[in-house]
Amino acid sequence: MGDRFPVRFFLWTFLWSWTVWAPLVLAGFGVIAPDPDLRARLTMPALMLGAFGPAFGACMAIWTLGGRAALVGFLRRFASLRFGWRVWTAVFVGLGSLSAIAWYLPELFGAARAPMQLPSAYVFPIWLLLMVLLGGGQEEVGWRGYALEPLEARYGLWGGNVVLALVWTLWHLPLWFVPGSSQEHMPLIAFTMGTIGLSFFFSWVLKASGGRPLSAVVAHGAYNAFIPLFPTLVMFPGAPQARWWIHQSLVLIVGTLFMLRLTRRREARRPQVAQPHQEDGRAQLAASTAGRSRG
Repeated sequence: MGDRFPVRFFLWTFLWSWTVWAPLVLAGFGVIAPDPDLRARLTMPALMLGAFGPAFGACMAIWTLGGRAALVGFLRRFASLRFGWRVWTAVFVGLGSLSAIAWYLPELFGAARAPMQLPSAYVFPIWLLLMVLLGGGQEEVGWRGYALEPLEARYGLWGGNVVLALVWTLWHLPLWFVPGSSQEHMPLIAFTMGTIGLSFFFSWVLKASGGRPLSAVVAHGAYNAFIPLFPTLVMFPGAPQARWWIHQSLVLIVGTLFMLRLTRRREARRPQVAQPHQEDGRAQLAASTAGRSRG
């Protein structure tokens, strides 16, 4: 990437997103008082526009480091959907199952069923496409498409993903002060657990797909799309969020398991380095064998 530590990526990302979200935060604190109807109409478009910060940050970092040709080459990497059946299965069966389990499990202990937040399950494919393009998936152009590689190179497989998850959580922080955002109802600790688990899972997705970053875009969009299908978040101030805690805990556990699998695979592929005494023993054995052959 030419960026040993993606400082300029983070700067451009936060500058874009926090600038777009700043008026919503100021309105939430009462510093400015826009017309309530106008604020209601503009909140969702502003949230989505701000979510393009990581994609903007990646493009600006690459363009300033390598120019137009480097940027075109970077964007071409997102042209392939050939992820392999394992990735498609993990994304849709795996992430869908986590949401469904967290949604249904409290009913076994007497909790009321949380109604689906989509008008119909039949609109899910359209909703999925919207989430991939506008509702979170586009973030992965920057997070996994650009920032993950230098962070893993610097901090290792586990450390790089944890660092990225913490930055990812920090980037979301203004949304807790925006009335009407989903983060307004999310416990921050549970959200952080989820971002760490998703960072692990999305890292596996990226590598299992052969390094095709569009896989992380689809995975992120799918994760967000399943939430209203199997609602684990109660969009009501002060509501208990048992399902959300269950959901994020499961995401962290499953993401960790995928990361462990990725670690084992890397260790299995690592070439074995012979110890010095082993090399000496092998040389003596070869010399002895050669001597007997000559005799």
